[in-house]
Amino acid sequence: MSEQAIAKKAALVDDVTKKFEGAVSIVVADYRGLTVDQVTELRKQLREAGVEMRVIKNSILSRAAKQAGLEGLDDVFAGPTAIAFSKEDVVAPAKIIDTFAKTADALKIKGGVIEGKVADIEQITALAKLPNREGMLSMLLSVLQAPVRNVAYAVKAVAEKEEKEEVA
Repeated sequence: MSEQAIAKKAALVDDVTKKFEGAVSIVVADYRGLTVDQVTELRKQLREAGVEMRVIKNSILSRAAKQAGLEGLDDVFAGPTAIAFSKEDVVAPAKIIDTFAKTADALKIKGGVIEGKVADIEQITALAKLPNREGMLSMLLSVLQAPVRNVAYAVKAVAEKEEKEEVA
């Protein structure tokens, strides 16, 4: 192999290593059997959520994972491999790929990484069931508003009671 080819592969490994290190979640999937239209639609959905999906040789992925300190991914880097990297939303890649896999039987989740920890299929599908970032923020806001809302209801009830006593 020429020195130029080796340098290109080394650069690609370094690039993928940075993606592994910068991602909050990674989902690895087998895309064999998907049509071009299905892959295009999946990429579109992932891109809209800020997730990057790439198809990379398993040997490159294995080397990059080792450089990033992620052990135990060699089993998922077998066969045709698509990998989705998310830098911001932990849930997004798992949720989108899991939902898409329900309509496209050919798409199979193989495993991934959640906040620097190697995850198996069950952990990725469990993550997919969680609400996305906006859903979690909405739930948090609701919890934070509840005490204020309860105080407002109590003040209103006291005011109405006093009003009734004044009228009577």
